[in-house]
Amino acid sequence: MADSSPSRPRSYQWTSPQRSVLSDILNEDRNSEARHRLLLEIAKKEHDRIREEAERVYREHFAREEQKRILEAKRQEEERIRLEEQIAAERTKLNALKLKKVELPPSPKEPGPPEPAAATAPTPPSSNDAAAPASSSHVNGTTAQKPAASTASPFGAPGGTKPLFGAPPAAPSPLAPAKQTSEPQAPAAGTSLFSKAAGHAAAGGSPFGTALQNGSAVPPSSQTQQPKVQPSAQPQTSVDRYTVIHQNLKVLRKSMAEQAKTNRALKDRMGDMRREIRKTVGQLTGGAGANRQQQQKLTTILRESLANRVQSQLIDPSNFVLSPRTPVQGALNNEPQIPSLFVYLLNILAKATISQFINEAGARPETADPVGVCIAATFAEPEFQWCGGSLIDILMAKFRIVCPVLFGYRGSEKTEQGRQRIGWWKDGGRWIPEQQHMDRMTGLGAGFAAVSLRNFKTSKKANPYPPRNYWTAMAKIVNTPAAEISNTQCVVLKAMIQNYEHRFIEAYGTAAIAALRTSLLEFPARAPEKSAAVNSLQVLAQLLKRDTGLALG
Repeated sequence: MADSSPSRPRSYQWTSPQRSVLSDILNEDRNSEARHRLLLEIAKKEHDRIREEAERVYREHFAREEQKRILEAKRQEEERIRLEEQIAAERTKLNALKLKKVELPPSPKEPGPPEPAAATAPTPPSSNDAAAPASSSHVNGTTAQKPAASTASPFGAPGGTKPLFGAPPAAPSPLAPAKQTSEPQAPAAGTSLFSKAAGHAAAGGSPFGTALQNGSAVPPSSQTQQPKVQPSAQPQTSVDRYTVIHQNLKVLRKSMAEQAKTNRALKDRMGDMRREIRKTVGQLTGGAGANRQQQQKLTTILRESLANRVQSQLIDPSNFVLSPRTPVQGALNNEPQIPSLFVYLLNILAKATISQFINEAGARPETADPVGVCIAATFAEPEFQWCGGSLIDILMAKFRIVCPVLFGYRGSEKTEQGRQRIGWWKDGGRWIPEQQHMDRMTGLGAGFAAVSLRNFKTSKKANPYPPRNYWTAMAKIVNTPAAEISNTQCVVLKAMIQNYEHRFIEAYGTAAIAALRTSLLEFPARAPEKSAAVNSLQVLAQLLKRDTGLALG
């Protein structure tokens, strides 16, 4: 009889267990301890096998991923090298084109006026020739003129002794103001220094007016009061004098080290004061009134050094000022000598200030302002002045060395001498990278503006470095011939203007707006190479229009 029950699907038909396994199951010893130990051993071996297999697969996967990463990195490096080779090839072609010169035939000379008869015989030197250059030295990549030594100098040490710090100061330039005590007045309404209707542009004159030719600069309202000066009478003596002051400060530093060897009290206190000044300057942050404690600390240290309790030697302050000075009635310090420790600590304060501008304001220019407020206030203290004027020339001498473009120096950034002239720094005998140089110049430009654009109208103290110096520096940059405009000048000029345009306008009114137009629009338009630094000036003009509504175009 056939089986009427439905047959099972084939997929559900199971094979019979092996006899050995079945015998193991039916074995009476299947629950013994030995049996369990054997099964655990078998399971452990299987677990180890699976683990080893998994680790092998993982290692293979990791090796494949590492190989992919290396191949990708290799491809990227090959692409970088290819691009750099292309850039190098293009630069080589560019340099070859720059070195290529085309000889032009000489143009026929036009007959000039006959030479005056006085040229055949030398004339006796006038009183102004007493300070004529007698020798030259190579300073910052340029030939700096040194004033000739005279038999009787008003800057000699008392009693007719030889001055300690080299050449005496040169006579002041007729364009230089006698005192740096008053704020510049804004030009009268309707008077624009930059008015092209005045004929300066048509005559090829400076956009900053005739009073700013040859690097000299005075406020617009003062043009009619300035004496006439021959074209050859440039205020170059003032610029060179800063290098003399800088050298005198180096001599002072060596002198203080020698004094410390024999004066234990001076050595101990001088070191503490130096460290305290550096730490205090590094703490200058925040807005108005935030640094009152730091300001008081600096004042206390300088006042102690001026009291000279540690018996430092007395020195002649005229070796550290730009122009000759005579005693002023009512001034707190009219003596011919002051403690050397006081001048030395002013030098330390100046060095710390420059370092703060370079290291902090280079990346964040806005941090320069609180430092400028404190430094200007410190040098404005009447008890820290000499013969009625501040000793801020010590700080400016350091500015002159690290940022020469503020004082009218210019040069090519592609040559050794040009880099020296514009203050491109060396580290370990090698030029620092371009980006680091531009960061330094940004911090120094912002720092210069922070010091020179301070408003002392509501203060009883005299401004130690009035805004006319800011105007002068801006004029010397903007009046650069088109062929000599450099990226360094553009970076410094932008740093001087950004965040300080409102202070500049407060000082000079509509003339400042015209100056900003010249600096941010006309000056970069004349640059032969439209680099990122050049374009940043025009971008700043657009930002001023967007953020402040100041339309310069």
